[in-house]
Amino acid sequence: MSAKPEVLAAGVRRLVAPNPSLMTGPGTNTYLLGTDRIAVVDPGPTIETHIDAIKSQAGAPITWILATHTHRDHSPGVARLAFETGAEVLGIAAPAGEHQDPSFRPTRVLADGDEIELGEITLRAVHTPGHASNHLCYHLAPLDWVITGDHVIDGSTVVIDPPDGNMADYLSSLRRLRALRPAALLPGHGGLIDDPGGVIDAIVEHRLRREARVRRAVQEYPGRATRELVARVYDDVPTHLHAWAMRSLLAHLIKLEADGEIASRGETWHPAA
Repeated sequence: MSAKPEVLAAGVRRLVAPNPSLMTGPGTNTYLLGTDRIAVVDPGPTIETHIDAIKSQAGAPITWILATHTHRDHSPGVARLAFETGAEVLGIAAPAGEHQDPSFRPTRVLADGDEIELGEITLRAVHTPGHASNHLCYHLAPLDWVITGDHVIDGSTVVIDPPDGNMADYLSSLRRLRALRPAALLPGHGGLIDDPGGVIDAIVEHRLRREARVRRAVQEYPGRATRELVARVYDDVPTHLHAWAMRSLLAHLIKLEADGEIASRGETWHPAA
């Protein structure tokens, strides 16, 4: 028996991939858009039962397959689904990196502002680098909803992992999403977010508070390496998560160095002279 998609609005349905984990929450959200021709956003990892559910529950020809970005919990299923349906693949190719999915090869590269007409819904690509350099959100008109991938997720914050992840870009992209004033957000993990402005403001405030802690830690403990700072900056995070926290810490440190507030010497960090 195939999993049944949840109907969120006319022409908008959600299937959850069976890949729950610490990093993916209940699993990766796959969105089925349209009625007469279907666009699939983020088929997730290549899990046969999930790919079969997407095909069996589409209810109409799958014409387009899109990825928000190419981390391995979002895009590997694209190649299999495209092979089995002949659908057009849209998005931005994967950058280099061990956490990237090199199998994602778009037949059409999307640029910021590109639109796809799905009948009752128009999908517009919004380039939102930060979590990943090739990250795209998808604005759905006339609903004024935005599919956010890992740019904004439900109930947690995301890791910003350099060199592809960039904290300055992430904050800028959050502010751009906020300026769109969407009515709701459809995240890559978790449920629909019906207070987009409040949630985005809270994420930005959280990141800026963390940045202030990073700045203070470098001032109080100059000459320390990133691994030595993580316990001081993320003392509110369980230690088993510190390996991931260290990646976001590095992103903050790189941003502060670019802002001229701190300086690196080899693997250590110091207040700017």
